[in-house]
Amino acid sequence: MAKKFEITNNIRRLRFFANEMTQQQLAETVGASRQTIVAIEAGKYSPSLELAFRIADAFGVKIGEVFDYSVKGD
Repeated sequence: MAKKFEITNNIRRLRFFANEMTQQQLAETVGASRQTIVAIEAGKYSPSLELAFRIADAFGVKIGEVFDYSVKGD
């Protein structure tokens, strides 16, 4: 069986704890569109490494606190 790679994120939770930051506010802070933030948050799109670091920086946390990478299968 092939391995499946999965990237999950905590953006929604981090936005809530950042004074309920909106997706639009986060997008403006990191220089992305709101649609991009929506897609990343929903797990439908993986951001570039640069954008991932900018998102982490926007919350003042390490990238590992925003994104988690796991391998499923054999």
